[in-house]
Amino acid sequence: MNFIEKLNMAVEKNRSLVCVGLDTSPELIPPGMSVFDFNKAIIDATADLVCAYKPNLAFYEAQGEKGLEALYRTVQYVPKAIPVIGDAKRGDIGNTSEAYEKALFEQIGFDAATINPYLGFDAVEPFLKNKDKFAFILCRTSNKGAADFQSLLCQYEGKMRPLYEVVALKANQWNTNHNVGLVVGATYPEELKNIRQTHPDMVFLIPGVGAQGGDLKLAVNYGIDKNRRGIVINSSRQIIYASHGTDFALAARRATHTLRDEINKHLTEVRG
Repeated sequence: MNFIEKLNMAVEKNRSLVCVGLDTSPELIPPGMSVFDFNKAIIDATADLVCAYKPNLAFYEAQGEKGLEALYRTVQYVPKAIPVIGDAKRGDIGNTSEAYEKALFEQIGFDAATINPYLGFDAVEPFLKNKDKFAFILCRTSNKGAADFQSLLCQYEGKMRPLYEVVALKANQWNTNHNVGLVVGATYPEELKNIRQTHPDMVFLIPGVGAQGGDLKLAVNYGIDKNRRGIVINSSRQIIYASHGTDFALAARRATHTLRDEINKHLTEVRG
């Protein structure tokens, strides 16, 4: 199965648009527990409630060899029917991007990855060649500093547009294999609405709910496609650190269940 097929099956089976971000820091997990064992417990507790998992590579790379081993084991442990998104934000020219692609897709085994388009198409192209894999292009990110560049007006095709709109237009042009999506933060709902209106069929990875304060109702309302899908709503800290005690896995399950049900409630409120 390719990424979209696997994603849609998980969405249907688990009635979920929730992606759990496995951004695991050793100092925030129960003392004496390994990162992999923590992730394993989170996955066991939530696998019937999610449509995807998303480890952020920075948290594993920061731990050195031990962290990378935990990352490999975590990706392998996720049930095969659930896609795993590598939050890597990679993107470089020529053979460097080709090496990144091989590392993320062939060696680690991610189904999808987040990609930085700043260097242009030749930095993105290696991630698009395998039709079974998927690239989420950074478009309108959820952080406060996103406006430093992403809101800058650019002249493109005879119009002045903010840079994030140009990125979305370019990503749509690159989507010839139907394996390109966009990262659009819940913290910028009007921009999310605008991008969905101009790109009705693309899949959006939506961070920014929970700890970053994004409006979940607006993210659902403005993000979904005509089939009431097309969004993957990520939550990391709100779920995996719902409790810092020995009940962390149960607390993570409760938080995931609550988020899934809130999303589904908002879906029923959206006018068709």
